[in-house]
Amino acid sequence: MTAPTNEPDHTPDASSDATRSAGQRSGGRSRPNAQSPDAAREAATDASAQALAITPEAIGRVIDDVRDAAPLTQCMTNAVVTGFTANVLLAVGASPAMVDSLEEGPIFAGIADGLLVNVGTVTAATAEAMRATAAARAEAGRPWCLDPVAVGTLPVRTQLARDLLEHAPAVIRGNASEVLGLAGEQGAGRGVDAGDDVDAALAAASRLAERTGGAVAVSGVVDAVVAPGVPTVRIGNGDAIMTKVTGVGCALGALVAAYLPVAGSAQLAAAAATATMTLAAEDAAHWASGPGSFAVELLDALARLEGDSVAATLDLRVAS
Repeated sequence: MTAPTNEPDHTPDASSDATRSAGQRSGGRSRPNAQSPDAAREAATDASAQALAITPEAIGRVIDDVRDAAPLTQCMTNAVVTGFTANVLLAVGASPAMVDSLEEGPIFAGIADGLLVNVGTVTAATAEAMRATAAARAEAGRPWCLDPVAVGTLPVRTQLARDLLEHAPAVIRGNASEVLGLAGEQGAGRGVDAGDDVDAALAAASRLAERTGGAVAVSGVVDAVVAPGVPTVRIGNGDAIMTKVTGVGCALGALVAAYLPVAGSAQLAAAAATATMTLAAEDAAHWASGPGSFAVELLDALARLEGDSVAATLDLRVAS
C-alpha cells in the first residue's frame, strides 16, 4: 500500500495546478451502463470470470459504478475512525450508515447494500452486536467485509474475529500480521502495526480464502488480493504517509464493503477498493505538506478519482 521508494515533489507548479483542475469530477455525468447493487449480486462469479475481471478497465468500471449506485454501506467500525470512514465513503459516492447496536445492527444488515465489521475497539456489547449482525447478513446471503484489526495480539478480538469467520465474510482485509493472527499463526505485529511483510502472509491468506470461499486482501508495501482458484493480484501504488494517518486502513475496509455489492466478485471488489485508496493516496501525497493536510487531501483525491484515469497510473500485477 505504501510507495516503495521515491517521494513525490510536494511543490506544485502552474502546470500541475492545471492538471489537478482538469482531473476534477465533472459532476452529473451519466453512465448508462452502471450496475446496480441488486444486478451485481446476480452476476456470475465463477473462478474463470474472476480471473478475467481483474484489469485496470474493470477496476475503473467499478469505481464509476459505485458513484452511480451509491451503495448504502453499514459500518460497525472502531470509535477512533468513525467520522473519517464516513467521509471516505461519501468521497467515493457511497452512502455510509454507522448502525452498530445489537438492537438495530442485525435488522439493518438485511437492508444495507454493504457491511463492514471492524473489530478495532471491541467491548462486550459491540462483540455481541457484531456476532448477531454478521449472522443476520450471512442468513440473508449478502456479502460483507471483515477487518481483523490487531487480531493475533489481543485475545478477545482474536477470538471474536475467528468466530466471525463462521459467517463467511466475502472479503477479509487486514495487514500481514493480522492475517497471520486470524489464521492461527504467530505474527510480529505490534497492536495495529504490521511486523510482517505481505509475502509472509500469502499462504495464510490462501487458507483463509479457501475456508470462507471469498477473497483476502493483505495490505502492505505491495498489496495482495488472494482468492480460491484464481491468480493472486498485486497492487503497488500508495505512499508511505498513509501509515501516519489514523484510519486509512480501516477506511479501506469500508471501501471494500461498499464495492462488494457492485463489483460482482469478491476479488474484484477488494482489488478495486485497494486501487482506489492507493491511487488517491499518491495524488494526495503530492499536494500534502504533512499528515494533517494529507488526511484532507485524501478525501479530495478520492472525490476526483474517475475510472477512466486508472489505467494510466495503476501498478497492477496479476500472477500467471
